[in-house]
Amino acid sequence: MLHVLYCLKLFKMRQFIVEKQKLKNGLIELIGKDFRYLRQVLRVKKGDMLNVRLDDGSLQSTTVACVDDKTKTITLQICDGVVPCDVNVGASLPGSSITRGTQATEIKNVFSDREFVLFQFIPKPQKFELIVRQATECGINMIVPVVSEFSDANCARMFEGAKRERFERIIKEARQQSGSPVATKIVEPMRLEQAIAWWAEQGVADEKLSVALWERTDGETPLFSLIKERKIIKNVGIAVGNEGGISPSEIKLLKEKGFFSTIHFEGNILRCETAALYGIAAVQSAIFQLREPRKKSVFRGNFEKCY
Repeated sequence: MLHVLYCLKLFKMRQFIVEKQKLKNGLIELIGKDFRYLRQVLRVKKGDMLNVRLDDGSLQSTTVACVDDKTKTITLQICDGVVPCDVNVGASLPGSSITRGTQATEIKNVFSDREFVLFQFIPKPQKFELIVRQATECGINMIVPVVSEFSDANCARMFEGAKRERFERIIKEARQQSGSPVATKIVEPMRLEQAIAWWAEQGVADEKLSVALWERTDGETPLFSLIKERKIIKNVGIAVGNEGGISPSEIKLLKEKGFFSTIHFEGNILRCETAALYGIAAVQSAIFQLREPRKKSVFRGNFEKCY
């Protein structure tokens, strides 16, 4: 059973996330949790290759130059134009790639000129962890936890100390699995009024798309209409409720103070963790279909006919 777990993890990783300060003279020295993950879970050996994403967003191809089990240290060497990554550094046999499937180098950030912000009304901790993981995989830049009418009284405590560190680990794992080039961040929890004020300071008003997912159809605006009426979209805010959704008074505040538009997706009522993923995917797909210049295909033509 343990062997199966190792294989699953090995095949899922597209890139390895490393802080840039660990890069010195073309070498990256890994210890502690990073060493244990690479050595014990992925079982790397000298000569293996993997893609490394630095926290400045740059992607580097590396070779495992040294594995020291005594000091519990792994040293990676950056591959440059002189030493290609298919050359084994100091090993007698060619190494194998640790990153599997579609490589991070093949993943294009189609929304690099836009910033996506998820305003997530704080649900129970386990649900929020899943939302963080999925939002990271979708390339959300910022997650703003919102203390709402339906949030638990002590919900803000889940962002303190070791619990916040857990969220950071979840983000790192999700980026490594998905190959996301976006360094997703979680800001400090805010009341709705504070979140609206914070959003007002981000970007230019005319270049924003601000939507709130609501289970009611009262006063909703079709998503495609909102996108088409904007000449430029550089900042996208998506507000999603928690257990119980978003209250009518909160919707009123979002509309009047935050200039959010409510959108409604036909179908069943979704759990908050499902709604967040569904909403992010729907908004990103709609923007991509309507705003990105691409060669017309049969799929795109049929898609547009649906709206």
